[in-house]
Amino acid sequence: MERSVALIAIFAALIAALGLLPNLMLTSGVPITAQSLGVMLCGTVLGAKRGGLAVLLFVGLVALGLPLLSGGRGGLGVFAGPTMGFVVGFPIAAFTAGFVMEQLRSLPVGLAAGIAAAVGGILVLNIFGVAGFMMVLNKSLIETLTVFSVYIPGDIIKVVLTGLITSGLARARPASVLSRTE
Repeated sequence: MERSVALIAIFAALIAALGLLPNLMLTSGVPITAQSLGVMLCGTVLGAKRGGLAVLLFVGLVALGLPLLSGGRGGLGVFAGPTMGFVVGFPIAAFTAGFVMEQLRSLPVGLAAGIAAAVGGILVLNIFGVAGFMMVLNKSLIETLTVFSVYIPGDIIKVVLTGLITSGLARARPASVLSRTE
């Protein structure tokens, strides 16, 4: 139990730390950041439950006003901006990535992590992100998908990195990839 709590806190801190990396703000108002990489890693390393809880902790801290999102953003105002869907979708994306990772135990770790990250970190996260963007800015689906097509190459890079990092962690310390040990 104590180990789980510590890992949840560490991975929430990892997502916050990835927000410190310089982001690229696009005209859409949605920045390109490394934080979704942290969300993917929460799922592939910690598994569905712990990964989802780590990201839920992060989102809770953001809601309380801590400036943990890229660019030092935090507070309830984040939930009224164009990135609202992504922030709301973070815990669900991590849970999904963890769930997929847990189901793919017969595959090599790197491949399973890549698939899990693509499903949770691209598909699920972008469903929430697109929906939030459309609601907040009153855009059509076609307009929104056109805007978000710019993000796909970066998302693919994050999926590859998630696979490599999770695989490397599994080789170095197999018991630390909890999505594979339980």
